[in-house]
Amino acid sequence: MTTTTPSVSIVMGAFNARRFIAEAIRSLLAQTFSDFELIVVDDGSTDDTLQILRSFAKRDSRVWPIQIAHGGIVAAANAGLQAARAELIARADADDVSLPQRLQKQFDFLEANPQVVAVGSRMIVVEPYGSPLRTTEHRLDHESIESELLAGSGWALPQPAAMFRKSAVARVGGYRNDYPWSEDLDLFLRLAEIGRLANLPDALVKYRVHPNSTNWRHAQTQLANKPKLLAEAYRRRGRPMPTELTFKDYWNQPPAERFANWVWYALRDGNIRGARRHACSALKTAPFSLLSWRATYWAIRGY
Repeated sequence: MTTTTPSVSIVMGAFNARRFIAEAIRSLLAQTFSDFELIVVDDGSTDDTLQILRSFAKRDSRVWPIQIAHGGIVAAANAGLQAARAELIARADADDVSLPQRLQKQFDFLEANPQVVAVGSRMIVVEPYGSPLRTTEHRLDHESIESELLAGSGWALPQPAAMFRKSAVARVGGYRNDYPWSEDLDLFLRLAEIGRLANLPDALVKYRVHPNSTNWRHAQTQLANKPKLLAEAYRRRGRPMPTELTFKDYWNQPPAERFANWVWYALRDGNIRGARRHACSALKTAPFSLLSWRATYWAIRGY
């Protein structure tokens, strides 16, 4: 840990994250903006995540591993926030990649816009082996972001690409355990009540989708949270929740179909190894599916 107070504290939670965490950390240490501390909260991992963190800490004094008993995303996030010394907090996930200018662009934006309490960015969505799937088109202005949040979209200001003011988060009560796996939607709705939100037009993070990601594993819990979470948000605003408001499960896609789609994207990217692994996953998930076998055929051919 550095001895001087940094301009930015990066807070990352990690639980059994050995597969991707080294790449995530390397992307942060390679930022063009270097005045930061990287606080990684190991949430009681049972793999060698903590050993990987300690190895990075030995090589770079900006890396600060913290170990806690397993308590989940909110406990890890709040432990990181409590330890953070900077007023500006950049969130990062252990399975994503931050592009080199992410911190600099978000730092400059918040310095120039004191009324903004949190800023995100657009992102490049990638499959597990890093092949690009699409670039997001996040809305950029406060009104559009809050409107999407109030419709139940936690994606409106993406937490893996977020930088916010620590004092603002403390003012609204930090992360809460009230709505498991929807802590980001809950936090940003409360932040929108005391300041402005924004997203930068640049794609500053590679957001990785994979079978162990939170959105994949906990989509149904997130969906069930939304009616109560939004009803509370509307009550705080003194407004009735629209009766026509409906919620969609954006992750309700058969796994074999998703794996098969990833085969095509990996092949387009020249990622033959990744394509073949996705094909194997599709066959394991749906061995009698024509789509699985078609994807396998093209993966074996390699184009």
